[in-house]
Amino acid sequence: MTSRLALAASVAAIAFGCAAGASAQTYEVTKLVPGSAFHGVHGLGIDKSGRVFAGSVAGAALYEVDRASGTAKIAVPSPEGMSDDIAFAPDGTMAWAAFLTGDLYSRKGDGPVKKLASGLPGINSLAFRKDGRLYATQVFLGDALYEIDVEGAKPPRKIMEKMGGLNGFEFGPDDRLYGPLWFKGQIARVDVDKADLSVVADGFKIPAAVNFDSKGNLWVVDTALGQLVRVDPKTGAKKLVAQLKPSLDNLAIDDKDRIFVSNMADNGIQEVDSETGAAKQVISGKLALPGGIGVVSDGAKDTIYIADVFAYRTVDGATGEVSEPARMHADGVALEYPMSATAKGDDVLLSSWFTGTVQLIDRKTGKTKEMLHGFKAPHDAVKLGDGSILVSELGSKSLVRASGEHGKDRTVVIGNLEGPIGLAAGSGGAVYLTEAFAGLVSKVEANGEKSVVAKDLKGPEGIAVAPDGKLIVAEVGAKRIVQIDPKDGAVTEIAANLPIGLPAAPGGLPSNIPTGVGVGATGVIYFSSDLENAIYKVVRK
Repeated sequence: MTSRLALAASVAAIAFGCAAGASAQTYEVTKLVPGSAFHGVHGLGIDKSGRVFAGSVAGAALYEVDRASGTAKIAVPSPEGMSDDIAFAPDGTMAWAAFLTGDLYSRKGDGPVKKLASGLPGINSLAFRKDGRLYATQVFLGDALYEIDVEGAKPPRKIMEKMGGLNGFEFGPDDRLYGPLWFKGQIARVDVDKADLSVVADGFKIPAAVNFDSKGNLWVVDTALGQLVRVDPKTGAKKLVAQLKPSLDNLAIDDKDRIFVSNMADNGIQEVDSETGAAKQVISGKLALPGGIGVVSDGAKDTIYIADVFAYRTVDGATGEVSEPARMHADGVALEYPMSATAKGDDVLLSSWFTGTVQLIDRKTGKTKEMLHGFKAPHDAVKLGDGSILVSELGSKSLVRASGEHGKDRTVVIGNLEGPIGLAAGSGGAVYLTEAFAGLVSKVEANGEKSVVAKDLKGPEGIAVAPDGKLIVAEVGAKRIVQIDPKDGAVTEIAANLPIGLPAAPGGLPSNIPTGVGVGATGVIYFSSDLENAIYKVVRK
């Protein structure tokens, strides 16, 4: 992790000069919101020596966590390290599931990584039996239980399907598999030899994972309610032991019955006392995985609106204080893995290429006005004066207008775009658009007429219009922020050598998490760091 945080850890503020030939202006870049270790944290596992391991899908890495220092380091890097769940065999072999790629891996000690299975999109949870046999399930992108050959020589054997989302599971003392049914709010017991499933307990909102302690108690995390619950596997009796925050994902229990729980939105892990329910933070972050951002100025105050993948958050541009209107999977909350954000007036628009969603939120109340589905990998969206919404669809290479009741009327404004990512509203219904794959920044009029403003850029993503009309663009391939004059296309470097450009997660889209930029009323620039999970502030000196 040290290499990823080197830039920020070495200095508190860095001054950058502008590009050669430009006016003599310098900018000071400071970190407004500090970073964190993971890029969303999911599966947990504890080996025989007590080491804690954690998995990340978007970060495509498997981490080892130092519970004493509250730090983490990469144990298995991308691409093989992508992990949604982790399990240890009786002989100490570690196995993990790569959700997006559909691959399942193992490694014994510090030996080589071995691929055990592939072609299983949504491979999610896995567990070893006492005899060393390995089982895994598909969830969200499938719904099936398999036995996996630990040598990787034979294809997976399907045991059963359509169970209701059998997620983080473990074998119990009776050699039965126990796990949550995500979509049914139940805890199930499965006889994997007979392919027989029975319900042990119900009444959960969204149970995400279970695990056994040394006394035979079954522990369950409810992601929607943020609860850690102890269940008697014989009677199904439940007892709430710890009230945590929503977005819980997984848990692991060590040989002293200390319970470790992961939280996606907090980018963190907590240790919970199984007797008292007291929880202490082992590691956490203020942000999870920030993507696109929007900035609105109320007088002299700038507020940054962040699509944080596992949460929707705001940041005070002066103090860096983080607020959280919503987090993923919380009970009663509408949110679908936001990855891009724009903000203007009373509106915030969140987009998610993963769920094909554009969400319109009332900026002041935080309430959802519209949740529009069915887009093809939307990467950004802006609301126009007539109430319609323009969406950059990476999946269709198009700029799409959504209008009418609940945005049901969809028309293509312009197609054949090469990697449409960022959008910023101009005047008269026009928008400025970045095309990451073509290296272009263009202006698209309301009638679909396109004119190139700047070309030969390296991976332009986030874009914003400054108070003086200049364009501020995150040129991610060059790891810099640039200013572009829309009148003549002149490009001026504002800040370079920036911690942006997290490599795309295998199995996802080539753009992964977009780098967002925004500008306040006084010209202060903000950008998101997907490498560090941080927010930076750029001020002209």
